[in-house]
Amino acid sequence: MKIDLLVTNVSVYNVYLKRFIQGNAAIKDGRFLYIGARGMDTFEVAQIVDGTGKYMIPGLVDIHLHIESTMVTPQTFSHGLIQNGVTTIVSEPHEMANVFGVEGVKEMINASKGCTADILYAIPSSVPATPLETTGGEIDIADIDELLKDERVVCLGEIMNSVDVLRDPDCKTNRILHHIRTNYPNLVIEGHTPKKLVDLELARFMFAGVDSDHTEQAVDSMRDRMANGMFLEIQEKSMTPDIMDVLIHEDVAELFCFVTDDVMADTFVQDGHLNHLVKKAMAMGMKPERAIYAATYTPARRMRLYDRGAIAPNKVADFVLLSDVEQFRIASVYKHGCLAYEADTDYVQEREERQFPPHFYESVKLQKLTTEDFRVAAEAADGEYLCRVMQVLNGTTNTKELHEPVRVADGELKWQESPYGLIATFERYGKNGNRAYGFITGNTIKRGAIATTYSHDNHNLLVVGHSQADMALAANTVIADQGGFCVVDDGKVIAHIPLPVGGILSEEPFEEFGQAVKRLREAMESLGYEHYNPIMSLCTHSLPVSPALKLTDLGLIDVHAGRVVPLIVEKA
Repeated sequence: MKIDLLVTNVSVYNVYLKRFIQGNAAIKDGRFLYIGARGMDTFEVAQIVDGTGKYMIPGLVDIHLHIESTMVTPQTFSHGLIQNGVTTIVSEPHEMANVFGVEGVKEMINASKGCTADILYAIPSSVPATPLETTGGEIDIADIDELLKDERVVCLGEIMNSVDVLRDPDCKTNRILHHIRTNYPNLVIEGHTPKKLVDLELARFMFAGVDSDHTEQAVDSMRDRMANGMFLEIQEKSMTPDIMDVLIHEDVAELFCFVTDDVMADTFVQDGHLNHLVKKAMAMGMKPERAIYAATYTPARRMRLYDRGAIAPNKVADFVLLSDVEQFRIASVYKHGCLAYEADTDYVQEREERQFPPHFYESVKLQKLTTEDFRVAAEAADGEYLCRVMQVLNGTTNTKELHEPVRVADGELKWQESPYGLIATFERYGKNGNRAYGFITGNTIKRGAIATTYSHDNHNLLVVGHSQADMALAANTVIADQGGFCVVDDGKVIAHIPLPVGGILSEEPFEEFGQAVKRLREAMESLGYEHYNPIMSLCTHSLPVSPALKLTDLGLIDVHAGRVVPLIVEKA
């Protein structure tokens, strides 16, 4: 029998038995044909790979992530994935959909053609996530029907607006859920399930069709979810000792997998991707067989990708050869039975530009701003007033609402003389010219300014600062670049990343862009930003589904109440 590839004398990870078995693996037409003791005496082999001393595992499968969070194109993302042993992902292009609607999703899918990694897609279900922001596009039922015609679309992306699902039977999200369950009963529905949803509220959310969660876990609520059969997608911020203790010692292997969700480009380059979580799980006491299972078999099964996630006859021959399983040291990666990456050899990404339609590079429709745009008008008599202040907290992207005194004089809130910074957002799609202001404190910058169009989920222009001049310079630099990040200190640009594709993506190669993001992070920290992920912290200041006080172009958002609230609370 003729075969294309025979990997000999290798320790093969069997997901069904959850253990390694010494043997040979035969591959034909991009799929596994046979795993066992037979070898050259049975097969006519085109190529042999000596697997002595190596461990063969399925290619890693990440079923919940957003390529746009890394701020690179699918081609660049694939380049990074393969060298880290990740051969299949399910990406939700939620951010590009917020900028361009269904066209943004289609163009992300088109840009994935020809990528080495298999990039499958989730349909963004919450665009916009709430009516409390202005976005460039939206996704509705007709768009979902259109996208489901593409075989690369495998699920409905995370249902985010749990508040409306539970309290408003006629809301857009419930209409979408009803449509999916009626017309596509076998489609996987992904969820964004806040920790506060427990007991009856959790049951009602699941009854609506949402049966997974990837958000930050707590032990009690996690046990509640698992007891109800909810599938958990564990990202790194949930890999705390108490959570891992449950995952390691209790019989819950079928109820969870590992996912990355959002990965910054610098940490992607430095630490890796899903393989980083596998290594971390093992370092925290999880057996390699269990950690690998949670990054291959259970995620593939969750997404009903029954042709992968295992090394067995007729499965896609996506696999990784490890030289050291305890350290998860990758020797080589194979895609459809062909060598895609080999350690210690040149693995160079070719630069590709203009991968998207021309208007994707012209999405920031804002005129230059001046220092006057960072004055805050107030319809109040002179005096001191308690104002809402957004407190940034290290360790989370959630914020806290404070009420602090700020002086009003001549119809203006004199934030410049207060201990607080200014946060401002400007609608950038040319739809309504909205702008809104708030005050900010906590583990954020103490001087200078930062501006970005990468601001979840609406991606309007967001500016934070302590100097009107610095804020104007940062904002205008981003506007001139058609999107990006800019950090300014005392009138000088100290870090600057253009994101010309939709104001949210770069076409720079993987390693180069990773270094640029590293410099951005360091610049933010040099201004006093104290956070485990300052970039993600900043980007979520405008996310109106993330507690507790956020800012969109409609104003300050009380996330728990789901409404716009005034900057001034009362007279001090």
